[in-house]
Amino acid sequence: MNVTVDPAEVEVTAIRAQGAGGQNVNKVSSAVHLRFDIVASSLPDAVKERLLATRDQRITGEGVVVIKAQTHRSQDMNRAEALARLQQMVDAVAIPPRPRKATKPSYGAKMRRLEGKVRRGNVKALRGKPDL
Repeated sequence: MNVTVDPAEVEVTAIRAQGAGGQNVNKVSSAVHLRFDIVASSLPDAVKERLLATRDQRITGEGVVVIKAQTHRSQDMNRAEALARLQQMVDAVAIPPRPRKATKPSYGAKMRRLEGKVRRGNVKALRGKPDL
């Protein structure tokens, strides 16, 4: 299932990056904060439910995805990376999980298990004091 995030529903804010970078880091707001409201988005309802159900620290209690990208020196590259990470999150939940089929052990497996239990019981029975 191919679900794409509409860029119009994404709020991107430029902020100053953290860490080393010399003069550039003090002058330029190259890092990007991306905010995406899952509930108000145009994603299919099933995808929204699975996305909200994921235990990801980037999703707030109100159902807003917050992604911070600051690895690149360029604001455009950071914006593209943040959008790619958001799309990757959506792609991860776009395909519904396969339902689990309940299985039971075969007759042979049951017999082998019981045979092993009997053998172990016999070994333990031999540990007792001998009858005189």
